[in-house]
This record gives sequence, structure tokens and C-alpha cells, in this order.
Amino acid sequence: MRIVLNHCFSEIVSVDNLLEAWKEFEKGKKNKPDVQEFSLKLMDNILSLNRDLSQGKYRHGGYESFIIHDPKQRHIHKAEVRDRMVHHAIYRILYPIFDESFIHDSYSCRNDKGTHKAVRRLESFYRRVSRNYTHPCFALKCDIKKFFFSVDHEILLGLIEKKIKDTDVLSLIDEIIQSFSKEEGKGIPIGNLTSQLFANIYLHELDMFVKHELKVRYYIRYCDDFVILSDDILYLENVCAEIKKFVEIELKLSFHKDKITIRKLKQGIDFLGYVVLPHHTVLRTKTKKRMLQRVNENNVSSYLGILKHCDGYRLEEKVKDLVV
Repeated sequence: MRIVLNHCFSEIVSVDNLLEAWKEFEKGKKNKPDVQEFSLKLMDNILSLNRDLSQGKYRHGGYESFIIHDPKQRHIHKAEVRDRMVHHAIYRILYPIFDESFIHDSYSCRNDKGTHKAVRRLESFYRRVSRNYTHPCFALKCDIKKFFFSVDHEILLGLIEKKIKDTDVLSLIDEIIQSFSKEEGKGIPIGNLTSQLFANIYLHELDMFVKHELKVRYYIRYCDDFVILSDDILYLENVCAEIKKFVEIELKLSFHKDKITIRKLKQGIDFLGYVVLPHHTVLRTKTKKRMLQRVNENNVSSYLGILKHCDGYRLEEKVKDLVV
């Protein structure tokens, strides 16, 4: 395990790192009024931020709260530009340190991963467990209830302290963690770049328990959704009980009671907007309906890109017809 003892803080708060963080942050946001305002005095703002961070005077601001549908409803909390700059600066330095220890089959918010690769991996697991669809195969699918708003601050900081020993970095991270809470000592905001990293750090403990303690072979996680495959339904029931106990005791989280399912392969496994079936993968029915309702000239290329990752030829033709 790589442990960072010195100089990590100076890397994060350096003017060079803050400038690189700005370049990454402003992509796709240059027309936003708050981003334009910050950019008018960019170097002044960066030097001011560098000074406050270096002297321990930085304090995280508040959040703008709003609801989005992507497709399910999410409560987003957006920080001020200055604070989001700090998030990017931290992420740039800490992401590679933590990412090298994450398991291969964690696919959310990681370089060279993502939803499509997760679905491809699930398909390959199916083929192996079912021996090319000739034997029984079952899938345990679980979802953690209100994950982001349930993250325990003390546990999260403790997990970060296992790897990061720079006290200035830990103080800065604690400032960000404590800047938001849904209830006393709990919650990280959906919207912070750092929350993506914090989520993977937190759920890496689950990954390690499943892979190393329970010795589960066919396991895939994407943020707070995970799937385990086996040819033995009783095995999956026992594994589910052990994981539930670990999640509740060690991570102070809980499962959605109505979102714990064990399904046969032939019933199809709903995962990340797709349904994986023997021999082929299709879009989830709700996703199809939403696509047909919302497609237009501006988004048609994005929707056609999604369809390239499944058996969607007929739907592709319908989509094209709607924008002709």
C-alpha cells in the first residue's frame, strides 16, 4: 500500500496545480456566469486561493441546491467556483494515489472504466458462470439506500487517514467533508468532484470484504449498485446476509429492502440502464421510452452512441425516423 508522508499538501495547493485544476474545471462551463466572473481575474483569484490554502485560512463556502432527473431524481448540491477549484486540485493529486489500490471490477468514476465496460464485464461473467448459457446462473443485485447522504464522516476520514499521513492534507479534506451534512456527521454532496473519489474510498471497504473475506469471484460494482453471479442460489442468499451485516456494522449503511433481488439469467439482469440476457443485451424499457420521447437533432448522436453498446438495431431505426 502506497502511503504519502510528505509534500502532498504543497503539491495540492501549488499555483501550478491550481492552474491545471482550472483548465480541467472550466471545460464545458465557459459560458456559465459564475465561471466567467471567476475567469475575469483568474490569476488574482488563484493567487488568493493559494495564499489562503497555504496559510490554513481557507474555508469552504455554501451550496446551491437543486433537483435533476437523470433519469431518477437526484438532489444536487453545487459549490461555489472557488470551492470547486479546490475539489479539482485535491482530486488531481489524490485520485492516482487511491485508484491504484481499487479492485479491477469497480467501474464508477474511474479512468478507462464506466457503464459500458461494466455491462461488458457482466456479460462475460454470465458466459463463464453459465458455461456459455448451458447451466443455471443467478444474479444477486443490491442497492445501498441513500448512499451519498448516508456516508459517515468519521469513517470516511478514518479510511483516508490509512493512506494519507500529511496532516495539512487531512485538515483540508476534513474541511470539505464537514462543509456538508444531511444529518449530524453524515452525508457527502452529489455534485462535488471529491465526492466521487470519497465514494470509491468508502465502498472500497465493501469491495475488499466481498473479494478477500467472502472470496466472491464474480462481483461487479458501479458506485452503490453491485451484482454478484453464481450457479448456486443458496450461496447468493448466504453471501447477501453476510454483506448486509458488514455494510450495517462497518460502514453504517443499509440496503434498499425492495431492491435486493436474485434473478435467473433468462429473466434478464437490469444493470446501469441495460438488461443483460442470454446471448444479447437490450436497453431497459423505461430508457427506450424516454429516448423516443426526448430525441431531437441536438441529442440524436448521443442516443445512437448508447445503442451501439446493445442489440438496438430496430430502436436505432425508430430514433433516426423521428429526427428526419
